[in-house]
Amino acid sequence: EVHLVESGGGLVRTGGSLRLSCSASGFTSDDWALGWFRQAPWKEREEVACFSIYDRGTHYAEFVKGRFTISRDRNTVYLQMNSLKPEDTAVYYCVADTTNFASSVPDDYRYWGQGTQVTVSS
Repeated sequence: EVHLVESGGGLVRTGGSLRLSCSASGFTSDDWALGWFRQAPWKEREEVACFSIYDRGTHYAEFVKGRFTISRDRNTVYLQMNSLKPEDTAVYYCVADTTNFASSVPDDYRYWGQGTQVTVSS
């Protein structure tokens, strides 16, 4: 079965950096879409960054372009976050699905991790 486990969250000051990791298991093919979403208190879940192993397509939310980078090494997905802002404070979720193309829609991903908290102080 597919399992996603996030780690690397924490408390940082404005302008600081964090590197999130997602350990994935149970994959049976290399044509998966993978990504990161986040949810702040009293707000809806929103895409941060996603990519497709199948077509190598990658896209980022506008508010993280130039600051965040998504990558993969074997069965671990990373999110490098630089120049963090207080508005980046949220629970960050690793997501995955067998779709061949990356999507920014939460419902397009069947598998979700438990989330890891990121807090950025001003």
